[in-house]
Order: sequence, then structure tokens, then C-alpha cells
Amino acid sequence: MTKVQVLLACSPGWRIHEHFLKRCEQDELVRERVEWTVLPPDAIHPDALAQAEVMVCGHFAREWFVHCRRLRWIQFLGAGIEGSLSPELLTSDIILTNASGVHAIPIAEHVFGMMLMFARGLHRCVRQQMRAEWNRDGFREQVRELYGATLGVVGLGAIGAAVAERGKAFGMRVLATRRHPQQRTESVDVLLPPAQLPDLLRESEYVVLCVPLTHETRHLIGEAELRQMRRDAILINISRGAVVDQPALIRALQEGWIAGAGLDVFDPEPLPADSPLWQMSNVILSPHVSGVTPHYGARAAEIFLRNLRAFLAGDPASMVNVVDKRVGY
Repeated sequence: MTKVQVLLACSPGWRIHEHFLKRCEQDELVRERVEWTVLPPDAIHPDALAQAEVMVCGHFAREWFVHCRRLRWIQFLGAGIEGSLSPELLTSDIILTNASGVHAIPIAEHVFGMMLMFARGLHRCVRQQMRAEWNRDGFREQVRELYGATLGVVGLGAIGAAVAERGKAFGMRVLATRRHPQQRTESVDVLLPPAQLPDLLRESEYVVLCVPLTHETRHLIGEAELRQMRRDAILINISRGAVVDQPALIRALQEGWIAGAGLDVFDPEPLPADSPLWQMSNVILSPHVSGVTPHYGARAAEIFLRNLRAFLAGDPASMVNVVDKRVGY
């Protein structure tokens, strides 16, 4: 039986690929039907690209496309693939699938880690600990509970849904925006179309950005939106840095338009050392690690295996996480 040629772009030392391959090689269909070529991205050459029918990668370089004479499907190992969507790829017949859903659990937990730090004043405690400072002044006025608070989820995809579920478990009132608001979910009290984002911003004490970066969402949160938010609101961004107008956010935090921000993504990255965000007492930063989990590779493999079965059966309609090339995700 002819084997399908799969090219895996594998960054050296990235354990995701090791876990991905280990899970795939446990599958009988893979052992029988897949011929792997595993190369680091900087060693991928025209011959390997010319032979590949399927490619698994974190990023697809534009210059690779011209050599991909047999390529029919790309399985991306990430959910946000905006940097790979060249005009050539978007107008081709190549099927694109992403790893949406792999990040949902770790990112939702990361979001609530930040929310709880703000609610209980733990970010202040950590800073005082670094100075060996015992100071309880103002804590009664600053701390609050998540229970009964309003959580606004901007973008109810896999990650947004996981955030909403945890919000409901904490006893929060949950608002969310979704491109197709008729698709209801039990975890959301009020589901809104994107055009009603101002309503969500005005009501929410915690606003969590879970949208992909597209031409429509770039600087989705700018000065006007920040001024619409509550003065006691916390903005949490785990999507992409460019979804927020960062200079406007810095000004909002400095001038008290909002109470604080939990940021895992920035524009640009790495965040420059001279950015005021580093020194702000009302900001919690993490270096784009909210999606990190020891289970990433195995979960990505499950998506790939499901799609591989559909691909080999000639049934692309049964593939999951297929990218809509019109919208970019």
C-alpha cells in the first residue's frame, strides 16, 4: 500500500514535536500509511517540499510554496496562523487546518490565574514579598470577589468558551461576543454579535480578549473602547498583541481609565525593556506563555490523527479545524 508523504517541520529542542510524534507513532494507521520526513525549518529543502503531500508545521514560509508540487494539506500546530497566510496559499486548493482547542485548558487557567491575582491583591503581595515588606494598608478597599462579578469574553471560540465555563463555575455573570450569536452555550448569560462590543465593555469588570488577529480585529481595543470600559475593569489579553492599541492601553493604565491589565501578548514581542508596562503596579505580565502545557503535542496529534483518517478516506468534509480562507482562521 502506498504511503502518504508527510513532512514535519520540527524545531530542535521543541518537545511539542517529540510528544506529537510519539502519539502519532502509537497509531496503527500512521504506521501503515505514513512516511515521515522530519526536518528543522531551516533545513527544509526543495526536494523535501516537492515530495510532501501533507505538511505539519508551526509556520509555513512563503518561499516554500513554489516547491510544493504535491502538497494537498497543511496541519498547523498552532491556532493563530496569520503569519503563514500568504496570497499564494490563500488562493490555492491546499486544505489548511489549525490546532484550535489545544490551548483552551492552559490559557483559560492562565486567565483565571491573572484574574484571581487582581481580585485578591496577590500581585501586590508578590511585589511586597520581593521587598520583604509587611503592609496590609488598603487591602480591604482593594480586594474583591469573582463571585457575582461580570466577565466579558470577546470571541467565543474554543479558548473563549473555556474561559466562559470557568467564569460560570466561579459564579460570575458571563457576557460574550461571537460572529454567529445564534449558536448558544449554557456558560454564557448574554451572547452578543461583534457590533455590540461596546455593551460588553460597559458592563464587564473583567474583559478577556480571545479573538484571532485579522484585519477586522487589529486594534479592536483602542482609545474609544478603553474609555467605554468601567474604571474598575481589568483587561486581559491572551490573543495577539496587535488586537490592542498598546500606546492607548498604556495611557489608559497611567490615567486610570481602567483599573489594570493582565497581558500575555504584546506589540511588538519581545516587549522592549523600556516599555512603561514593565514598571506599572496595575499590570501583570507574562512572556507569551499562556498556552504552554506538557500536553500540547499529544493534543495536537489527536487533531492530526482525526484529520488524517478523513484525508486518507477522501473525505475532507469530515476534517476538523479547517481554516476559512476568507476570514483567516
